[in-house]
Amino acid sequence: MREFSPNHYERAFENWLIDNGVEYVTADEHRNPAFARHKLKSFDFLLYPRSGQVILAEVKGRKFKGTSFEKLAGFECWVTTEDVEGLTKWQEVFGPDHKGVFVFAYKVENIDVDFDGREVFEFEARRYMFFAVRLDDYRNSMKRRSPKWQTVTLPAEKFRQCAVQIHEFLL
Repeated sequence: MREFSPNHYERAFENWLIDNGVEYVTADEHRNPAFARHKLKSFDFLLYPRSGQVILAEVKGRKFKGTSFEKLAGFECWVTTEDVEGLTKWQEVFGPDHKGVFVFAYKVENIDVDFDGREVFEFEARRYMFFAVRLDDYRNSMKRRSPKWQTVTLPAEKFRQCAVQIHEFLL
């Protein structure tokens, strides 16, 4: 029997991968001794898209409470500095044929939303939108969000420039 992540954002993304025929492996740091011996935060998935480049994906679940996707406004895209450092190190460990990516999984909160023609994924009676931001793009444009919580984020304009809907990125 297949075991899915207890995190609904990761489960939704994993089901999107299955539905779209994207090959992948979960990176469960609790069961994989290769991850356990490193002091780095693990990523969530190794993705094998048709393009050939292997993707180290870190899924970040967020809520979208807006009513329109037209201008790509109102998207929380913060991560921890540990997320950035861990994904950067794993990208170095795996080498140049592997690229780190943050996958922002947005659970759409409102019923009446203008998706502006973008793909919506329905899973467990919830609606999700998935956007990918390459690690290198994120690192180049990130700004400190909270020193106390050690978080960083992308300014809204940079998010609009860097974020790509997941099907455009992987398919």
